[in-house]
Amino acid sequence: MAEPEEEDGFLGRISGRRKLRELHEREGERSFWSGVAMLGLVGWMVVIPTLIGIYIGRWLDERLGWGLFWTLTLMMLGLAAGCYNAWRAIHER
Repeated sequence: MAEPEEEDGFLGRISGRRKLRELHEREGERSFWSGVAMLGLVGWMVVIPTLIGIYIGRWLDERLGWGLFWTLTLMMLGLAAGCYNAWRAIHER
């Protein structure tokens, strides 16, 4: 006899696939170029905050003379913010 957790996971996957199939029947599947455009958009959502963090970090490091401390710190913060924005954009679609 299967455990309740396994049944919930299995039934949840089936339900998710059914909802996806219904969505595709209602709205149609996305085209190849729509997927490429989304990939490009997500890429820029990650790249731009990362580059802004690097730019501000370099500026601060030059002013304060701290080596690469602020550059690396703000680069990582920009990368994290960009990844969060991309994740949110994908899950809203």
